[in-house]
This record gives sequence, C-alpha cells and structure tokens, in this order.
Amino acid sequence: MTETAPMTGGGRIREATLLEQRTPLRQSAPPPEGSLLGGLLKAARPKQWVKNVLVIAAPAAAGQLSSRHALTQLPLVFALFTACAAAVYLVNDARDADADRAHPTKRRRPVAAGQVPVPVAYAVGAALGVLAPAVAAWLVSPAVAALLAASLGMQLAYCVSLKHILVIDLVVVTTGFLMRAVVGGLALGIPLSRWFLITTGFGALFMVSAKRYSEAVQMAGKTGATRALLTEYTTGYLRFVWQLAAGVAVLGYCLWALEEGGVPHTSLLPWRQLSMVAFILAILRYAVFADRGTAGEPEDVVLRDRALALIGLLWIAMYALAVANW
Repeated sequence: MTETAPMTGGGRIREATLLEQRTPLRQSAPPPEGSLLGGLLKAARPKQWVKNVLVIAAPAAAGQLSSRHALTQLPLVFALFTACAAAVYLVNDARDADADRAHPTKRRRPVAAGQVPVPVAYAVGAALGVLAPAVAAWLVSPAVAALLAASLGMQLAYCVSLKHILVIDLVVVTTGFLMRAVVGGLALGIPLSRWFLITTGFGALFMVSAKRYSEAVQMAGKTGATRALLTEYTTGYLRFVWQLAAGVAVLGYCLWALEEGGVPHTSLLPWRQLSMVAFILAILRYAVFADRGTAGEPEDVVLRDRALALIGLLWIAMYALAVANW
C-alpha cells in the first residue's frame, strides 16, 4: 500500500486555491446596513400596513365612524393588528433566513442580510404575538383578543405548512382579509350583516386569486417560482376562481343595495342603488389588470391606476351618502 506524503504548506495553499476555483460561487447576503431598530421596522413591512385599514370597514358600513368610542378604539385595533402582522413577518423571515440569502431580492431583507439577528427576530416576533392579544383583552374586548389570537395562529400555520396546500392557501389569505374587516365591528359591538360578510369575503377572494393568477401568468414557462404552489395551480383554475369570486361579490353588494330593509327612503337621491354602478365599475376595472396578469398587491393596483382610484373615491362618497341617508 502506497503511503501518501504529508502535504507541505505551499501544497495546502495550492489545493485550497484550486478547490475555491472549482466550487461554484454562492450568492452571499449584502453586508448589514442601518440600525437594529430600523431593521426591525423594515422587517415589519410598513407598506403592508395599509391592508389593516380594513378595520374601519364595519363601522363605516354602520355609519359609526365619528363616535368617540370609534375614534379611540379603531386606532388601537389597527395598531394591534399591525403588531400581529409584524410578529408573523419576523418569525417567517427568521425561519426562511437561509433560503432568502440565496434569493436575488429577498436576500436584502433585514434578517437575511444580518441587520436583524435571527434570535432577535424570533424574540421580538414572539413578544409582539403575546402582547397584542393581551392588550386587546385588557383595553378592547375578549372577543377582539380571541380574533387576534386566531388570526395570529392561522398566519403562523400558513407560514409553516398551510401555504403548501392547494386551495387552503387561498382560503387562509382570504380569511385574513375578512378578519381585518370583522374586527372593527367586534370592537364596537356592531352586528355584521350577511351582505357585508358575503361582499367582503368574496371581494377579498377575488383580489387574492387575481394576484395568484397574475403570478402564475408571469411565471409561466419559467423556473424558480417564488410560491411552490404556482406550479400546481393552472391559470385556467385561478381564472375561474377570481371570476367566480367577482360575480358573487357583485351579487352580494347588489342585493344589499336593492334591499331597503324597512327604512323609508328620505335621501335626495337613491344613493344605495347608484353606488352599485361605482362598485361594478371598480370590479370591472380591477379585472382588467387581473386578466392581463398584472394584478399584484391590491394596494399597488389601486394606487398606481388613477381611474381605479377615482372610481373608488366615487364609490366611497356614494356609499357614505347611502349610509347617512342624505
């Protein structure tokens, strides 16, 4: 048996150099920039906070936005829902830190980039997840606290496993939007009508499935989809879902608008019925982007399209006049 001679220092250097040349270069995360507090704030996704404005949906529908109780409770509920969302984002980023470092854009997230250490992300996320329902139980109501805890548990389960299950992933994200719309009513003790729940729920499903459809269209024929389920869904199925959801949302809203509910009509114009025009126009305009495969984040679609934003403002004005019975 031949005995290998011990390698000299120069030999080790040459072998290390050759090994480095043969090994594929890995995409490393950029060096961390900024403070820890700034990284935590960025990881909390401030851009996504606009979704939590849905907490005013039920009080607005009931015409109770201007009461003192609403003015004190709704900002608090908004902040608590934002804290729960931030907790989920931090835990999710901590879990996916290694995978995010290999992604061309996600590698710049504060946790993946090293600006926020993984243990700190877990600790802050856990603290927010515990404190938000506790504060809700103390300052708002046990029902709101239970809803926040359920939302938090559902979103964490989504990050861990539910996002990999067909159809369930759509249901979970849609339910998250519906919970935001429901929590304002719970905080103020406002009974939620069937039409409100139907229109809000299927309206949310419309936007969620339109976003998935757009992602599937953009990733068609490409590898490395950002969502594993995009390779499982077909564009035909996702198109069916957003078209079905849009139809039910329009039907639910029209049934509300055409039902007087025993209240005599004393307003200057039939604002409830007229608001159907703006609502249907908004759905049709949003469907244009869905059909093109460019319906990304709902807030981006609304803010970047002036026509849709104008239609939305017109609908809000008509809806407000209808609720106020002016």
